[in-house]
Amino acid sequence: MFDHVVADIQANWFLYLSIPITGSVVGYATNILALKMMFLPLDFTGWRPLLGWQGIVPRKAGKMASITVDTLVPRLVTERQIYDRLDPQRVAQEIEAPMLELISHMTEDILAEFEPRIWETLPRALQQRIIRRIQEDAPKAVAELMAELRNDIENVFDLKDMVITTLVRDKRLMNRIFQETGREEFRFIAKSGLYFGAVFGVLQMLGWLFYQAPWQLPIFGLLVGYLTNAIALRLIFQPQTPLEVGPWRVQGLFHKRQKEVSRDYGRLIADEVVTPGNIIEAVLKGPCSDRVFMMIARHVKQVIDAQSGIARPLVVWTLGSRRYTQMKDAAVARLVAKLPETIHSVDSYAKEAMDLANTLSSQLATLPPAEFEAMLRPAFQEDEWMLIAAGAVLGTSVGIGQLILFGMFTG
Repeated sequence: MFDHVVADIQANWFLYLSIPITGSVVGYATNILALKMMFLPLDFTGWRPLLGWQGIVPRKAGKMASITVDTLVPRLVTERQIYDRLDPQRVAQEIEAPMLELISHMTEDILAEFEPRIWETLPRALQQRIIRRIQEDAPKAVAELMAELRNDIENVFDLKDMVITTLVRDKRLMNRIFQETGREEFRFIAKSGLYFGAVFGVLQMLGWLFYQAPWQLPIFGLLVGYLTNAIALRLIFQPQTPLEVGPWRVQGLFHKRQKEVSRDYGRLIADEVVTPGNIIEAVLKGPCSDRVFMMIARHVKQVIDAQSGIARPLVVWTLGSRRYTQMKDAAVARLVAKLPETIHSVDSYAKEAMDLANTLSSQLATLPPAEFEAMLRPAFQEDEWMLIAAGAVLGTSVGIGQLILFGMFTG
């Protein structure tokens, strides 16, 4: 029998050599396929409901975002913690220049719209004086509004809603968070396919040497596709804590990199999600926006009334009480619409003052292993059987192809 095996190897050495090489290629290909299926395509491609695919992370963006929020809020950061780091006077100072310019244009536009005859007949110097008097009250009004928001921050700013809205709206960003924080883990998945595939391929080759059953190659192909994915996923997260195995210290790759992952995760959340711009948009347009609008309206109307001074009765009489109220309402609406654009000048200061990247990084780095794993594990866990199954199907298909090829050459 041994002589027969040797003769078979000599005659078909290239076929036997192809088995571990094919196993390595299949292992790599199935793992790459699993990674692609996790994130792509962003939107469903195919024919619903039976045929088609959408990346697991984009498809479950809402659930993934909720898990991200549960990790962040309120255990790592809160609305008050973010807002208390901002100095109302400094914010007013940072946005003073663009705010004064906005008020100048708004005042002219509003007065020209509601009482064009009076406004156009006023001397330019008097027009400028009216605008300047309204501008003088603006910084104080901004600081007072900031202080009022601080006192009621939990009722005017919903951090959880903001994070979920931002991530669900931008599926590419959701992918980036997982891909960048887990880049080493994903690289390991791809490379491990080569190594595990080669090992299984050698076993497959030895089995085929001594027992050439028709079912053997497809079964081994299935095992290669299945196990390379399953083992790689397990090694990323297990064991959670370091385990001494002889001279080696074994730990799941994700947990071993906790400090590095925490740094990248904190930076991404601070740079892309909990940004000054997103916070402002959430305050002005989120579920608490009505309360914020009423605060802004009250302060703007107070400024307008104060600057009407002794002429207010004349203004009300000229415009009519209803028209005067409409003018103030229009001023509030236009100010709120322009605020996000106007206060971009505060972004640099706000980002530095909040120092969110360092706050999140330091706290994530100290999370217990189970809670830390919850950051990335949901990207795999619920639907990882689909990824493993896809690898098994691909491996089986290659095994069938090998069987056909062997039959052609060994006839």
